[in-house]
Amino acid sequence: MRIGIIGAGQIGGTLTRRLRELGHEVNVANSRSPETLAELAHETGATAVWARDAATDADLVIVSIPQKNVPDLADGIVDGRKPGAPVIETNNYYPQQRDGEIAEIEDGQVESAWVAEQIGAPVYKVFNGIWWKHLFEKGLPSGSAHRIALPVAGEDGPGRDVVHGIVDALGFEPVHAGSIADSWRQQPGTPVYGKDFDADATRAALAEASPERTAEWSARTP
Repeated sequence: MRIGIIGAGQIGGTLTRRLRELGHEVNVANSRSPETLAELAHETGATAVWARDAATDADLVIVSIPQKNVPDLADGIVDGRKPGAPVIETNNYYPQQRDGEIAEIEDGQVESAWVAEQIGAPVYKVFNGIWWKHLFEKGLPSGSAHRIALPVAGEDGPGRDVVHGIVDALGFEPVHAGSIADSWRQQPGTPVYGKDFDADATRAALAEASPERTAEWSARTP
């Protein structure tokens, strides 16, 4: 597949490396010029591009940038993808640690729904809760014991099939986590976040989640 990745940090860079190992064509961008990604491009064989061009003719787009920077993306940033191509967003809202207050999220909007609204396209939420080193190193073949499961929130249909296929090919067990409206179940502060659970434990953790934002993950902590 042709995959466009917007963001070359720990998760975006790791996905660039792993997806190239799997033989996919990858266009990768950051918030600066393509020349700043020359080392990553040389290492992986990915093509460094401007962010506005990353999604062009892509079969899959991945957005992996700090939450606070999402509004800075160009209008229509993912519009150049192929018709029906899914968009993954790996972001997390870290108000105290990095992002400052985003009022809509603090007022109750689901983090990924806010991202989808900002970029003008539906999204799938996945890769947001796994440590990048484990994403790089701990994938296992399908059927392996103790395979790490990753929740995937988003709409059903062909796009979900593509996303689940990518998760599986990377060596992780995709778990249906409901719609984007349900994706609060895998946000920071929930039982599944940051855990390397198997599929059954992942489903149990998703079911145990509370929609209340915990104090550590709110900008409005008393």
